[in-house]
Amino acid sequence: MSIGPVELLVVKFPGNQFTGELGPALKELVDSGMIRVIDLLFAITDPQGNISVVELSDLEGAAYGEFDPLVTDQTGLLSHDDARSLAAQLGPDSSGAVLLFENVWATRFRDALLGAGGEVLLNQRIPKSVIDELEAAV
Repeated sequence: MSIGPVELLVVKFPGNQFTGELGPALKELVDSGMIRVIDLLFAITDPQGNISVVELSDLEGAAYGEFDPLVTDQTGLLSHDDARSLAAQLGPDSSGAVLLFENVWATRFRDALLGAGGEVLLNQRIPKSVIDELEAAV
């Protein structure tokens, strides 16, 4: 099986504030075949900044039901040490998710590029804030 480009995404929820929008948006991407979730870990920091890592299987109730169907084959590519290292950026009294996912949509394009003898010279995600600044300057 050919695997497409893989991305690591770390998101932060200061003050542990959730709106419930993340799960459905992620489900839509998975269901449409745009991405495949390879691994998913959660991190929680207490007011002193101590980090706890939570695996998908440790979630309870609605949270487990929301995220479990999205990860078909958890690979274990992300370790607790990885999550702790990345969660160090969260700051105290915050939660975060560490998501490793395949850009399924890009697999065919990548295979065609390689088949044609092409090489990727640069592939860089431009943050929304940078795009907003550029648009405001025009």
